Amino acid sequence: MTHPSPELAAATALLAEEAERTRTGSGRLVLLRGATGTGRTTVLEAAAAQATTLGLRTLRARCSPADTPISFATVLQLLGSVPEFADLAVDGDERSTAAGLWRLLRAYADASPLLVSVDDVHLADAPSHRWLVEAARHIDRLPILLVVSERSQYDLDPPTPGFAHTLPPALVRTHTLAPLTPAAAAARVRDRFPDAPRSWVDDCVHAAAGSPLLLRALLDDLDTARHPEVPETTAALYPGAYPAAVRWWLDSAGPATTEVARALAVLEEDPGTGVPGTGLPDNEVTPLLAELADADPTRVAGWLTAMTNLGLLTLGPDGRPHYPHPLLRDAVLAGVPAARRRTAHRAVAEAMLRQDAPAEAVARRLLSTGPVGAPWVPPLLQDAAAVALYEDRAEDAVGYLRRALEEPLADHHRQRLLTELGSLEYAAPRSSAAIPRLAEAVRLPATPQNRVRAAVALGTALTGRGRTRKAVELLRSVDGELTGRPDLTRTLHTASVLLSDQDQEVRQELYRRLSETADRSPELVGTADRALLVRHSASAGLTSAREAMRELRTLLAAPADPLTEPFLVGTAATVAQWADELDEAERLVDRGLAGQRPDLLHPMHQALINCRTDIAAARADHTRPAVVPESLAPTNAHAHLLVALVETGRTARAMELVAGLDLRDAADSWELNRFLYARGVVRAAAGDPAAALLDFLECGRRQAAREVVSPVVTPWRTAAAECRLALGRPLEAIALAEEELRLARVWDTPRTVGRALRVLGTATGGRRGLELTEEAVRLLRDAGPAGTEPALALLALGRQLAAAGEAARARDCLREAAGLAERLGAVRLVELAEGSLREGGARSARRRTGAASLTGSERRIAELAAEGRTNGEIAALLHLARRTVETHLTHTYRKLGIRRRADLRPALDQGPR
Repeated sequence: MTHPSPELAAATALLAEEAERTRTGSGRLVLLRGATGTGRTTVLEAAAAQATTLGLRTLRARCSPADTPISFATVLQLLGSVPEFADLAVDGDERSTAAGLWRLLRAYADASPLLVSVDDVHLADAPSHRWLVEAARHIDRLPILLVVSERSQYDLDPPTPGFAHTLPPALVRTHTLAPLTPAAAAARVRDRFPDAPRSWVDDCVHAAAGSPLLLRALLDDLDTARHPEVPETTAALYPGAYPAAVRWWLDSAGPATTEVARALAVLEEDPGTGVPGTGLPDNEVTPLLAELADADPTRVAGWLTAMTNLGLLTLGPDGRPHYPHPLLRDAVLAGVPAARRRTAHRAVAEAMLRQDAPAEAVARRLLSTGPVGAPWVPPLLQDAAAVALYEDRAEDAVGYLRRALEEPLADHHRQRLLTELGSLEYAAPRSSAAIPRLAEAVRLPATPQNRVRAAVALGTALTGRGRTRKAVELLRSVDGELTGRPDLTRTLHTASVLLSDQDQEVRQELYRRLSETADRSPELVGTADRALLVRHSASAGLTSAREAMRELRTLLAAPADPLTEPFLVGTAATVAQWADELDEAERLVDRGLAGQRPDLLHPMHQALINCRTDIAAARADHTRPAVVPESLAPTNAHAHLLVALVETGRTARAMELVAGLDLRDAADSWELNRFLYARGVVRAAAGDPAAALLDFLECGRRQAAREVVSPVVTPWRTAAAECRLALGRPLEAIALAEEELRLARVWDTPRTVGRALRVLGTATGGRRGLELTEEAVRLLRDAGPAGTEPALALLALGRQLAAAGEAARARDCLREAAGLAERLGAVRLVELAEGSLREGGARSARRRTGAASLTGSERRIAELAAEGRTNGEIAALLHLARRTVETHLTHTYRKLGIRRRADLRPALDQGPR
């Protein structure tokens, strides 16, 4: 059963009291006042029921705007229902008619106490209104209780005098119905839906805005089964009692109030964030509302205050009135035509612009205006897009740029906009708009530099969709239109060569052409192209790491062309990573990415991201969690993730990831080759050397077809050699390992040479094998960053020493291997080393923690951090990359068993644990 609110209960009690008084022969006027929907009619219905039980005869009328033109329509409605007055007639003389009606009513009251109930008296026709006021003057000596309800609400239309305006106060008892309190509204919701969650009840209370009318209509539309959450749009409601009630409320308020209410609802729309508000100061909002609704600003300010007091509006975090729930705002908006909304949003945008509001706040408003045609609109939308990109909100940036395209634009401006938008849309999943937009940008007239930017972006997009040859042909066609601009021509040539990495045949053609040009006309080859030739020589096994880095540093020191510099820096970063110059590679990647525009698609951007991934893998830091790439096609990131999963002892998870990737439609690119190598690593770790061997050999075949023979890219030969050794084919294993050692000595870095020596030593066996493995250990111990290779070499040496009967030396090597692997988080290697120790009858290596377990570098960095130095300051002092400092501190925290920088000093001062 629904419990009446305290407000309605008080009104009902008042009428009951007055009805008892009427039975004694003393009449009264009771004036029920209240805003629309506060329950005036409900109280009158209750009064009529009470009057019947008390023996009062009831005469009832309900006024409406349709009766206004008819004289005495309300009185006729009152008295026409009484059989004795059925033949009542009204002539043209208002005075004599009023007197006759009064005599009839008085005569009827002499027979029985009477309740006369008039609902919405403010809508009564003028003669009836005057007659009722005059009757109220004389009923105090008659057994007549006159109960009149009157709408009392602040509207935009000028107020009219109320019903009791001319009556002495002593003749009137006035009761004002207040809106529902939140507690009373929540109780009504609970009565209807006892099991509804608290948040659902609260949403109902907010959407009802203190109005019993709106709450009842809302609950009629809702049930918790169909609506586990209160919707924010009326489109979700059925049968639609709530929006109908809101429309009735607006109609009752009058046209001026309706216009302001709807204007406020439009202002609160914010398609960019869903958060209501205009971002305008208080002194701008009210005049803007008045302008949109063609209303008096003073009356608008008063209406906002009044509606807030009634609960139909609520004060938001900005201190200004807002609709308390999106559903109420949407219901108010239901009658606003789209053109009107667009006009309102434009007015808001222009007002915000005058107030120097942030560009993105204005841009969000422009999303709903349609074309404005003003010159300030496109630049502002582009500024907003730049802000969104800076905050890593690419989707918002795309929305602003799409909106900017709706404005009238000159061809050159449209061309730049299309290039930026197409570049951003390319990164969006399942987007098909990017390539058509970029193609249009290439066709439009523009400056040569902007045409090149558009062409490079389109070429990158085409290559990413597996159409590398088409991309190269496009760049070549644009190149033919750039006579007299050798700098731009070089940019297109460099982009073509870089993009060709995704297609084996195209790559061979372009590198052959580039090499021929460098030999025949070296002046035509720029620094970025020379860097690509250095990279090609490195991957082809034709140069050493030392020589390659010397050439690249010379190229980096030369004056750089802005358009080709990203190619130069990115290529140098890749070769530096191959050369194990990881700190320098990281600095080059940071430099390259800092020079990239996020709104321009560029082939070097993904190359730099891949290089950063390669650097992390080269460090073999498995203490950081791996992130599964979103792409369903095999990528470089997938490859490194698989290896990391194996090294951290999660081979089963790696197998699941492999099974979830389909290679049938994968492009024939270097990333596929890298993935094949990683899949081989997974299969070998899972105990399937035969399947792993097939992957390694296929990776090698594909790389050889691309003229990539050096082990700096993927060491497939040593991996295949280990598989052949496991399959009992040592001679084939030795042949592969010897070939890799030959190529590794050309490149001549400890990592590549040490790995080849280790595998060759294991495959050779005996005294010669032991010597080769010892050489690998010596080389890797004194090397710079070499990932897990030092631990692998020590593991191999320990096993060989154990086989040769040198148990003590074997234990030392295996324990050292376990310690190195533990610091890297390489769980698999730790388990292999400890397993070998157990096989030799030794106890597993005790994993040391505490300050004594820190390496020299870790201790040095930890001491500086304990002194209060920032990571950036430590990197500068020690000439390290910031990432290196972060990695060492991560290891240090784990070894010391701490989580905060503040705990460093106490932990460093403790002894070993």
